[in-house]
Amino acid sequence: MRHLLILGGTTEGRALAAALDGRAGLRVTSSLAGRVARPRLPAGEVRIGGFGGPDGLAAWLRAEGVDAVVDATHPFAARISGNAALAAAATGVPLLVLRRPGFAPVDGDRWLTAPSLAAAAELLPRRGEQVLLTIGRQGVAAFAHVDGVHFVARSVDPPEPPLPPSFEVLLDRGPFTLEGEEALLRARGIDLLVTKDSGGAATAPKLAAARGLRLPVIVVQRPPAPDGVPVVPDVEGALRWLEQSGRPG
Repeated sequence: MRHLLILGGTTEGRALAAALDGRAGLRVTSSLAGRVARPRLPAGEVRIGGFGGPDGLAAWLRAEGVDAVVDATHPFAARISGNAALAAAATGVPLLVLRRPGFAPVDGDRWLTAPSLAAAAELLPRRGEQVLLTIGRQGVAAFAHVDGVHFVARSVDPPEPPLPPSFEVLLDRGPFTLEGEEALLRARGIDLLVTKDSGGAATAPKLAAARGLRLPVIVVQRPPAPDGVPVVPDVEGALRWLEQSGRPG
């Protein structure tokens, strides 16, 4: 039996696991980082928690007889992607990155780009006073020192301190609708949106809503994929890689 490890936690990771579920002669294990209290579980075998860095992941690949790895983590999960690249190189296990395309500005968008959350925080407060953060709970700490701004942070789970002086949390999980996003921006009097270039249809309506209301948006740029690792933008590309290269699947 061939063994495929999917580093998941994303819509794409779940879709890939579902596409491969039940295939004869194939064992699929999806690994989730465990940072969300109630994650959406993919089909098939699931493990939750870290591996202990690249050495721990390499040891797990050897011990479990993994034949290939698909890194389908969040585009901003740079640490696990780097660990996966190091572990794959150490073990000789083929690695593919499945990374959905980023957002692209269109006519009417008022975007500013920032290379990091810290850089985005430096653009405040002179550009907004009522700010919606859609950056995940772990990113809120980058704005903890910002005065003169009221933040509304939307996340699946509550963020942990440090937190900004004027702050409230909105617990919610996508997919979101254009109508719902427009209503949220209006009801909270939002005058600036801060988001990551995560891509994906589930969270794109916030950008369309900001465009319609002519609100500025600070978009935090995503980190690059590890050097020398093939990248595909969708599940179909991952399935082709698995088939054409003789990997599991």
